[in-house]
Amino acid sequence: MIKKIIFFLILAILIAIFSAFIVKKLNKLPPDNNKVQVVTTLYPLYDFSKNIAGDRADVSLLLPPGVEPHSFEPKPDDVFAINNADIFIYTGKFMEVWAQDIINGLTNNNVLVVDSSKNIKLIPSVFVDEDGPAGSMDPHIWLDFDKAKTMVDNITDAFVQADPQNSSYYKHNAAEYKQRLDDLDKQYSTALASCKSKDIIYAGHYAFGYLAKRYSLNYVAALGVSPDAEPTVSDLISLVEQIKKGNIKYIFYEELTSPKIAQTLSGETGTSMLILNALHNVSKKDIQNGVSYIYLMDKNLDNLKKGLQCQ
Repeated sequence: MIKKIIFFLILAILIAIFSAFIVKKLNKLPPDNNKVQVVTTLYPLYDFSKNIAGDRADVSLLLPPGVEPHSFEPKPDDVFAINNADIFIYTGKFMEVWAQDIINGLTNNNVLVVDSSKNIKLIPSVFVDEDGPAGSMDPHIWLDFDKAKTMVDNITDAFVQADPQNSSYYKHNAAEYKQRLDDLDKQYSTALASCKSKDIIYAGHYAFGYLAKRYSLNYVAALGVSPDAEPTVSDLISLVEQIKKGNIKYIFYEELTSPKIAQTLSGETGTSMLILNALHNVSKKDIQNGVSYIYLMDKNLDNLKKGLQCQ
């Protein structure tokens, strides 16, 4: 009898230890504080939220570092994380096409769901991804600083609702961050107004429509809204002809995907290559180094000035 009791005690301890390990491994430990628990889908939302929340919330990024978001499919532990959050923030139905199914299936009615595209006028997608809803709109709204400010407002409203006693803190942080976005917007406007070229040839998927429209640039992408698409031979021939005709010196390629298309175009035209980061996600190293949206957009401006030969 005593041996059985000891056996079951040891078994219970082992189960508790194993369960704690699994929970920690999945990064789903129940909070041991009163911080607001926030789950975000894409990197810009993660960085916006962290700047607004400061030390008053635990903000996590659903998308694993280095993973391309258009091909991301949530796993059961991702659904678990969302269901146990205070706030769930996503870009909108045209970006995270899987989000609505998760939202509809939430059993925790207290989760504040934030569609960060609320009150933002979207532009139609030039290309329609086969996985996108009919009548798809361009979801890359964070690449327009004015729209990014509206996203910040939407996120801030959720923090205020979830944690009203710290509302002034969140609003203050949001105001400061929006000022930084305004400053960066002015830098872009000034720098891109005096460029020899106005043509962005992007050997990636169609992500920079909002940015190009904001600064009156011409934007051509090799792929549709999803990087899983493949350009046809005629597409590549057309791009090569456009590069040569426009006497373009640089072509841009995207982060997190193979630069093969850019290398092909570069080899055919003698152009140089520059990265233009759409900021869907970042690498694990970038996360560890605390790389920010502001920093990456500043680097984008440096490459745009070089690639478009701005004075």
